[in-house]
Amino acid sequence: MGVYDKYILPRFINCACSTKPMMKQREKVVPKAEGVVLEIGIGTGLNLPYYDAAKVDKVIGLDPSEESWKLAGERARGLDFEVEFIGLPGEQIPLEDNAVDSVLVTYSLCTIPDPVAALEGMARVLRPGGCIIFCEHGKAPDAGVQRWQERLNPLWSAMAGGCNLNRDIPAIVAQGGFSIQNMENSYIPGTPRIAGYNYWGTATTH
Repeated sequence: MGVYDKYILPRFINCACSTKPMMKQREKVVPKAEGVVLEIGIGTGLNLPYYDAAKVDKVIGLDPSEESWKLAGERARGLDFEVEFIGLPGEQIPLEDNAVDSVLVTYSLCTIPDPVAALEGMARVLRPGGCIIFCEHGKAPDAGVQRWQERLNPLWSAMAGGCNLNRDIPAIVAQGGFSIQNMENSYIPGTPRIAGYNYWGTATTH
């Protein structure tokens, strides 16, 4: 891992993902999590202040970036629930089957190399009756915006740690073994349209 990926990229992503519009999105979805929660791509812990401590027993934060864990650890201090950080030593989530009550994934399905396989892993560790809570940016509905997403995606992905502008989030969630229970979608104010079309909601396993 180079200097950019190890030290600069986590801070760049932390800044880019902590804009006021994106934090408002986090505020909408994070409080839905309950019980033992697996947060996919916890990054620098931007979601931690929005968990409902009365509903959460523990948050297990999964992220491949050790540098991000250090920043997240600072945000985890003083919370009224336990936060455990785990790495990603291989392609499979390092948890037993049926290990968590909720899975939270925010602005991570855009970056995971194989999001369908990742969602299948989330389904495996989720207990019966549990749900996945998601908030992601992705493919816009307007043809003109879509064309710019396609044109700029290679450059964007190279600069933003593998983030993709043009993923069809509802289709990916379904392919990963989930049925969407409720979902909202719209452009987020104050965000470039190529990166500002958001999908958020909940889904359960088929």
